[in-house]
Amino acid sequence: MFLEFDGIKYNNNSKSHTNDKLTCEEILEISINGSRFLTTMRTPGSDKQLISGLLYSEDVYRDLVHKLHIDFKRSDDITMAANVTIAEDLLCKGINSSRNILSVSSCGICGKREIEDISTFGDRLITDKKIKIAILYRMFAQMEKNQYIFRHTGGSHASAAFDCEGNLLSINEDIGRHNAVDKVIGDLIINKKLRDAFCIIVSGRVSFEIIAKAFSAKIPILAAVSAPSSLSLAYARELGITLLGFCRGEKATCYANQDRIEL
Repeated sequence: MFLEFDGIKYNNNSKSHTNDKLTCEEILEISINGSRFLTTMRTPGSDKQLISGLLYSEDVYRDLVHKLHIDFKRSDDITMAANVTIAEDLLCKGINSSRNILSVSSCGICGKREIEDISTFGDRLITDKKIKIAILYRMFAQMEKNQYIFRHTGGSHASAAFDCEGNLLSINEDIGRHNAVDKVIGDLIINKKLRDAFCIIVSGRVSFEIIAKAFSAKIPILAAVSAPSSLSLAYARELGITLLGFCRGEKATCYANQDRIEL
């Protein structure tokens, strides 16, 4: 998850040797039934969760009953190859939007299907459930407490999912924001907890692809430590997602569908 490297630290007009821990970033090559689907950069660990969440949010495989069969094989020191075996009749529309290019860890939308295709995931999210803002504050405190890689490196993102009572369902870290979200969604799928998820939170900013993943997983509340983008806000309002940003300490700003938040 992280490696140690030597460096030189400068302080004013002096310098000293330092040994720093850096977040691992390696290549994951994903194939489906032997055909290359996607090459992505990610932090090693929870690869099965990452692939499960990615294929679900990309509308490639959406069966919540049967777990994916994945064969892993290391290609070289920095590359892991994963072949996913899926019966042809279980493949969804997303298989036709294969991204045979490199998806870097900072961007989950590279080579992505047309944005309009998000509408195929279903209708606007509707729920009568609400959550108290104080519970939301505690979610971020709990996520921060469990950010093991970030505490050692300062170079990873985190995502966590909670039920409507604020109970932690899953948490994961990765060098990429969207990868952390995919790992959480995949973990929820594997452990059959996806339908219990009411809120998903992220440690960084919110861009369109994070909204798309939350919507595909039918999680109605998305909250972040940093700001949302203009496109993420537009889609959150349209898709019925409660979107919050700048969730720090006991502060938060709600940008869309605030009716699910109570004092």
